[in-house]
Amino acid sequence: MSDQPAPLPPPAPASPEPAIEPASEFHIGEEFGTAKRNLPPAGIVLICIAAVAVIVGIFAFTQRPKPQGAGAIDFVAAADVPGQNMIMAAITMTLRNTADKPLWIHTLKATLTTSDDKTFDDEAASAVDLDRYFQAFPVLKEGSEPPLSPETKLRAGTEQRGTIIVGFKVTKEAFDQRKSLIVKIQPYDQVLPVVLK
Repeated sequence: MSDQPAPLPPPAPASPEPAIEPASEFHIGEEFGTAKRNLPPAGIVLICIAAVAVIVGIFAFTQRPKPQGAGAIDFVAAADVPGQNMIMAAITMTLRNTADKPLWIHTLKATLTTSDDKTFDDEAASAVDLDRYFQAFPVLKEGSEPPLSPETKLRAGTEQRGTIIVGFKVTKEAFDQRKSLIVKIQPYDQVLPVVLK
């Protein structure tokens, strides 16, 4: 035996690697999950948005709250309260229910705007106190009607005349030179008050 190692077999010839040809070019920008592939054209979207806006606008205009009544202030009488630098005013008005359901009065408030643009507010005095005020200040009874008070209910299509008494911290002269006097009648189930001038 010989001490020589056995010769190694010669390496096998390398086989050529097969060339891989791309089937098609791949661009990530061409994915189908983009807005360009999933959304309709911008012109159609804008036309749809405009159509919805017009429909919502028409609905909002026709369904907006409107006052349930109308009317006017018919007569105003005022008296000085001695020593208090204020006046009491009896406001006689006509209120008409112009809706097709009853008008139920919740509150009655008067707002005075003086000639120097100061405003004063007061809620109507309780109807049970009107006779007392008429006795203390007979001038307030002039042109007065039965009291108009909260909880008064007017049926649809009816009208009612009534008087309220309010007080303002102004002199009689300032009241006589007023810029405006309005009465706000807030019904129970309405958002907008009925404003009488």
